[in-house]
Amino acid sequence: MISPWLIAALVGGVIIVGLAVYAGRLLARLKLQTQRQQQAITRRNERILESIRTIAMAVREDQCNLSEGAIRLANLLNALQFAQPKEFAGEYPGLYDLYERVREMPTHDARKQYKRNEIMRMDLQRAGFEQELEAQIKIEVTRLASLELPGR
Repeated sequence: MISPWLIAALVGGVIIVGLAVYAGRLLARLKLQTQRQQQAITRRNERILESIRTIAMAVREDQCNLSEGAIRLANLLNALQFAQPKEFAGEYPGLYDLYERVREMPTHDARKQYKRNEIMRMDLQRAGFEQELEAQIKIEVTRLASLELPGR
């Protein structure tokens, strides 16, 4: 006759093996999901990076004004995802300085709510900011035009 302890040990062993197999399958699915998520982040970063390069070249070649470029570039740089956060404001101080100064200025339809003289005052102020920071921003957009993601 088979001992009850032996039966219990065999049943326990089968349960443990079953749980181990199940845990292994879950870990494999988690690894695959993590890889897919990282690939999606990499593809998104590549698309953002391509937009950054295009806008930076347009600003460098005066096809896009400095304020619009600063707003677009700062937002795109901030949208990049990294395992360790990057502080782009420190790497591109002129760009972020202009961004901070003009980001609250109204654009498009919002400008229509202001009187003509107020719009002219804001445009002159923006032009002054652009002139003050132009040399530094031109250097920074030249660097951005050839920006690469870390690890490439």
